[in-house]
Amino acid sequence: MKNSLAYPIWIIALVCTFLMSSCESNEGVIFSPQDDIKLGQQVAHEVDSTYQAKGQLLNRTSTNANVQQAYASLDRIVNRILNSGEIKYRTEFPWTVNIINDDETLNAFATPGGHIYVYTGLIKFLENEDHLAGVLAHEIAHADRRHSVRQLQRDYGIAILLSVALGNDPGTLKQIAAQLGGTLAGLKFSRDAESEADAYSVRYLGGTNYYACDGAAGFFIQLNQQAQQGTPPEFLSTHPNPDNRIENIQRKAQQEGCKITSAADTDFKELKAAISKL
Repeated sequence: MKNSLAYPIWIIALVCTFLMSSCESNEGVIFSPQDDIKLGQQVAHEVDSTYQAKGQLLNRTSTNANVQQAYASLDRIVNRILNSGEIKYRTEFPWTVNIINDDETLNAFATPGGHIYVYTGLIKFLENEDHLAGVLAHEIAHADRRHSVRQLQRDYGIAILLSVALGNDPGTLKQIAAQLGGTLAGLKFSRDAESEADAYSVRYLGGTNYYACDGAAGFFIQLNQQAQQGTPPEFLSTHPNPDNRIENIQRKAQQEGCKITSAADTDFKELKAAISKL
């Protein structure tokens, strides 16, 4: 009789190999960082294709001067964080950042392996560069601390994720991309993961010696004010709000003894001006 298992035997063998390896150095993830990269490449390709089809992904190769300016400004902000000396997988992950032209969505998200996406709605909503840096640092932490792949591992199982990473499960790939992009219910991180991402955002921004290391707190203050006026922004829907989040970020900044004075808004202003002309 033909084997009725849902996955080929070679995938099961791969799963067994991963299960036998130690997880202690992998942040509790059975996947290796190299598999984060493979999975992230597949998911990022699907996300890119989805938003390109909608005409919403700002293409980095565009000859539009405003698009070029937007990415030049955004890259300077992101690179200050990545070069903070605090990113564990700084050299392993590709660390790309893309802009989705959707003014109605106040959100950002990260795939495994370091692909970051931010919506124009969030950029236009924010008030200063420290707040945007706080959002980006938070999303970088989700990838660098491997929260995305850990949650996907729980939601889908190892065998399915391995199949997706190898390009053998396009249906699940589309579902994962839609979850991360918020077009479905969103990838729901645990409160522990959210708290860790907040704490590491402080460390990352502190390492820049440029941004206020509690920049994420200002971002959440502004989000909470928006939430009190009506429907909670997408970011709070896809990123559960741990108790005392703002206070915890500010307390972490005090413990770290890092800079809490505001940085110049030069790149942020150039970024906002560029996307306002699209």
